[in-house]
Amino acid sequence: MKQFKGRPVVAGKCTADALVSRGGFNTLASFQGALQFGEIPILGNKYKQTECDDQNNKDLYRKPMLNKALCLPQTIGSTTGGMVLYCAKSLGKSPACLLFSEHIDSLAAAGAILAANFCDTPMVTVDCLGQEFLDYVQDGMKITVDEDGTVTVE
Repeated sequence: MKQFKGRPVVAGKCTADALVSRGGFNTLASFQGALQFGEIPILGNKYKQTECDDQNNKDLYRKPMLNKALCLPQTIGSTTGGMVLYCAKSLGKSPACLLFSEHIDSLAAAGAILAANFCDTPMVTVDCLGQEFLDYVQDGMKITVDEDGTVTVE
């Protein structure tokens, strides 16, 4: 077990299994299928489980993101990133929390803050956890986030 201290962007408590991206996370490419198509019986559970659709992200492609502790360095890509995060949360297709090793960008921060203000529950978001956090955490590890930005990895 190891603890890391970050800056709470959207404070809250959360416990979830880790899902780790070592490279930048493209919000639009990752959530596009889940937000655009929803549940399509012929395609199975893919969109219901909010699988990552970004084929350029080898760490996450085709892995379910729903209710995971999404651990990443930063977001990349489209200026729609904040709205994509907000929409994913409002439609019940979001990760449980977003944990950034680096400073969060303004677009991702806007999406997390919108979700905190307009959805039933916040998408807990912590940044500045450091490279050591991203080097340590592995898929499936249990993550607990406290309101003060303390992240415990088991």
